Amino acid sequence: MNDTLEKLSEILEARKQADPASSYVAGLYDEGLDAILKKIGEEATETVIAAKDENLPQVIYETADLWFHSMVMLAHLGASPKDVLAELERRFGLSGIEEKARRKPR
Repeated sequence: MNDTLEKLSEILEARKQADPASSYVAGLYDEGLDAILKKIGEEATETVIAAKDENLPQVIYETADLWFHSMVMLAHLGASPKDVLAELERRFGLSGIEEKARRKPR
């Protein structure tokens, strides 16, 4: 896993024990999953708007926010970036059509 993702993942785990008044991430954890998901929705919308405007620096900035909040969600749910990277690795060599056909119905 990328060192940056690994370091961030470790920090996000540590923030689970932090005082919500002293840490933005601890505050998100304290507010619960709905608050975290709301932030992901906001960041996804901001990313789409930046892309629609073809503002590459803003796209990069907003994508970083989106990834960050997605990592908070993963940590909150007991998962990590390693889990996502393993899923992406599993998909190598599969066409998108083939991968979709292999998914289990939900």
